[in-house]
Amino acid sequence: MASNYEYIRFKIDDRVARITLARPPLNVFNIAMMREIGQALVDCGHERQLVAIVFDADKECRAFSAGVAVEEHAEGSIYQMLDSFHGIFRTLEQISKPTIAVVENPALGGGCELVAACDIVIAGDRSRFGQPEIKLGVFPPVAVVLLPRIIGDKRARELILTGELIDAVEAGRIGLVNHVVPSVQLEPKLLELLSKLRELSATSLELTRKAIDLSRGRSLDTELAEVENVYLHELMKTKDANEGIKAFVAKRKPVWSDR
Repeated sequence: MASNYEYIRFKIDDRVARITLARPPLNVFNIAMMREIGQALVDCGHERQLVAIVFDADKECRAFSAGVAVEEHAEGSIYQMLDSFHGIFRTLEQISKPTIAVVENPALGGGCELVAACDIVIAGDRSRFGQPEIKLGVFPPVAVVLLPRIIGDKRARELILTGELIDAVEAGRIGLVNHVVPSVQLEPKLLELLSKLRELSATSLELTRKAIDLSRGRSLDTELAEVENVYLHELMKTKDANEGIKAFVAKRKPVWSDR
């Protein structure tokens, strides 16, 4: 099975779906690209025999993803932007298919959040990870929910509050990624994992993933709704959040008023 999209490549082969991010040079998520990813995931949900969904980046791209398009934080598009982006994570939780991210280059902002949402992450030794949103005067809603669960509360707070970038080795040490390998070994490692998953029942994998999600307590959808409320109705009403976005678009240093 294959489908044609503008910003991604999507195919299903031998019980595995592959979503390749293909918006050079940095795979910045705009609304159209996020909706394409969302539609591909909906299609994955209809495939009963699927044992895994793989996310990777086109070889022409210099990043797994550098995050969400900052200009779409404008008042006229921010609701659509959040709905499209967060819809990806809600669908991932709903369809409960095992997910694997293959990351050769930087995964920042929304790209790092997508990595955090995947069950298994294979990182190249040159990859980097981080949530630099605070430097724009905003915060990453999905990371606020997911990172404390994955890497622990204190380290998650530090990464989100400072915008620090970390390398693949550190990402592996704190549990954000599962495997760190040389770039040339990314595909072989993926194939090794997929060979194990292809030996298993797709139904059992789906229900196991669902059980893991249930065991952690409140659903992503519930927690994300509360975080979205703070983001849209408190943060984006501040002068500094809007200043940070405007400064980034204008390629200048923001001037904070702490208001």
